[in-house]
Amino acid sequence: MSRKVVVIVATSDAEKASAGVLYATNALSRGWMDEVRLVFFGPAEKLLLSDGKLQEQVAAFRALGAEAMACKYIADQQGVSTSLESLGLQVKFVGKIISEHIHNGFVPMVW
Repeated sequence: MSRKVVVIVATSDAEKASAGVLYATNALSRGWMDEVRLVFFGPAEKLLLSDGKLQEQVAAFRALGAEAMACKYIADQQGVSTSLESLGLQVKFVGKIISEHIHNGFVPMVW
């Protein structure tokens, strides 16, 4: 059984997004999973920029040495790539990255 998860936060709902980031953080810090990736996609990218609590949660996740990223295609279209990078996210074209993670045994969880 896989002990790797890619958490994809795509919702514009702050409570749902917060739950996704909380799971990702706890899964890594408590050893529930060996590897955890966090990807912001779509409406969640703008939400992250406007929600201070969510920003703090992402900072806590990153403080564990984990990678958080956002979709470059969407971020560029919305004009928020630089702002997301200033929060410490890697802004990349994530479609292929997500697919490769799934091929490599990561279980996708979408929030």
